[in-house]
Amino acid sequence: MKEYQTITEISGPLVFAEVDEAIGYDEIVEIETPQGETKRGQVLESSEGVVAIQVFEGTTGIDKNASVRFLGETLKMPVTEDLLGRVLDGSGNPIDGGPEIVPEERHDIVGAAINPVSREYPEEFIQTGVSAIDGMNTLVRGQKLPIFSGSGLPHNELALQVARQATVPEEEEGDEGGSEFAVIFGAMGITQEEANEFMEDFERTGALERSVVFMNLADDPAVERTVTPRMALTTAEYLAFEKDYHVLVILTDMTNYCEALREIGAAREEVPGRRGYPGYMYTDLAQLYERAGRIEGREGSVTQIPILTMPGDDDTHPIPDLTGYITEGQIYVDRDLNSQGVRPPVNVLPSLSRLMDDGIGEGLTREDHADVSDQMYAAYAEGEDLRDLVNIVGREALSERDNKYLDFADRFEAEFVDQGFDTDRSIDETLDIGWDLLSMFPKAELNRVDEELIEKYYREEEEEAVEAEA
Repeated sequence: MKEYQTITEISGPLVFAEVDEAIGYDEIVEIETPQGETKRGQVLESSEGVVAIQVFEGTTGIDKNASVRFLGETLKMPVTEDLLGRVLDGSGNPIDGGPEIVPEERHDIVGAAINPVSREYPEEFIQTGVSAIDGMNTLVRGQKLPIFSGSGLPHNELALQVARQATVPEEEEGDEGGSEFAVIFGAMGITQEEANEFMEDFERTGALERSVVFMNLADDPAVERTVTPRMALTTAEYLAFEKDYHVLVILTDMTNYCEALREIGAAREEVPGRRGYPGYMYTDLAQLYERAGRIEGREGSVTQIPILTMPGDDDTHPIPDLTGYITEGQIYVDRDLNSQGVRPPVNVLPSLSRLMDDGIGEGLTREDHADVSDQMYAAYAEGEDLRDLVNIVGREALSERDNKYLDFADRFEAEFVDQGFDTDRSIDETLDIGWDLLSMFPKAELNRVDEELIEKYYREEEEEAVEAEA
């Protein structure tokens, strides 16, 4: 192991040093400052005679007299089942006051891409307990389904609710031999206040016992922010593909991650792409998101819910735009619904789960799931259109049929979407509420539901109650 004292430049989180040997990309580096402090870094760029090193702990205290040692290996995550219940910093070091981690293995954090031939198609239901997701935009094992939010909206509360409530339905039915469920929570660039809220919720509800939490705070170095999701996903892959867990990975906030990429790109003096973000941001995000999935012959699965705050609520911004290209849908957290007090404020109309059709139906959820979802979506969309019309002509100018759709839209938000952040609904409860709402309409209006299902689930008393109220 050679040691160099050849630092030529320090720029932001980067250190440039001259070398006289070939240095590998992503190789781990130790930098010892003149004060005796040792900092870790990673080779970001290696060319003949010069390397660029990104320093995880920041470059404070490093000067041109510091010593640089190249360790000859890439960054690895120490993995073991004992990580469940632990809280780590963004670089994978324990910060919960517990014992040191004794790893069973050490895995490279970059990870090997899943061979497309060996991927299993995601088609098994994950119950989040949130009706707007389970009923209308169903999450499937092995899927990547992001949450698109905005600054000041309660996306963290929604993330905690999903982390707390998410289950694999077979577990509840006592399926012997079924895989266990685990949550990996990766927080990037959050404030200390948010971190305290997360930890209080995890400890209060007992969700920490089946979770591994990675915390990168806003005042931690930006470079560490680029490592945190890779640490989290490496842990998830180990639990899923070697220990047969069904793992849900929640990453918040991907906007902070992309800002870190932009900061490092500026320090490297790269030619910027759209709005100053690196041109390779699509590739970088894909390397993270595509680590979700299932593998043939393995019991476990990795499911991702990345959360991002859209700058200026603009879904054409590069971060949500590129995320939408790579992932299989999106859940929209809506500012108008939030201002009306709807919790969680999920707008089901622009939301989408592209794999939903394969994850619902007989044997996976109730046989009426798809029809109920389609009919409610159509009815709510019509009710939303009529709200615009009411603003112009007034409610008295509408027909009796139109008024029923307006009433449906109001009740859909109040009874189906608005459930609070502490209510855990089973898929049966979600669909029963759906039938209560659809039974407002005459059977002839339910043109997206199979007649056999109408006969089985339609609530005659609900229709009579609505008519009596009218």
